[in-house]
Amino acid sequence: MMLMPKRVKYRKQQRGRMRGKALRGAEVTFGEFGLQALEPGWVTARQIEAARRALVRVMRRRGKLWIRIFPDKPYTQKPPETRMGKGKGGVEYWVAVVRPGRIMFEIGGLPPHVSVEALEQAAYKLSIKTKVVARHEGVVVGEQE
Repeated sequence: MMLMPKRVKYRKQQRGRMRGKALRGAEVTFGEFGLQALEPGWVTARQIEAARRALVRVMRRRGKLWIRIFPDKPYTQKPPETRMGKGKGGVEYWVAVVRPGRIMFEIGGLPPHVSVEALEQAAYKLSIKTKVVARHEGVVVGEQE
């Protein structure tokens, strides 16, 4: 099931800028480990779903998962080989705007090595650089492309 808003005030949006760091959602709040964005970007609803499936597969129906991002920005595209003009294209899919520092996924209730492995598998599904972070300081975890 793909994430998207139930209803929106305006069907189409402008692209906007992704300057600066994440203002909120930059701490691991719910679980023990989180997947943190290291660069700005748009994460599509499909990427979020693919990452969620990768996480659930490694977790094997244990522990708990929190998805901390939601695709609420419409991405529009004009049909191929269309001439200029005639307005903005239709909404093709939805994206979540992610700034550096944002915690995208969180995992709790699993052994640390399983949590880290699951989040690393999820990181492969995303189009931005991420790192696995622990809620408690002192736990060192690797960086993922």
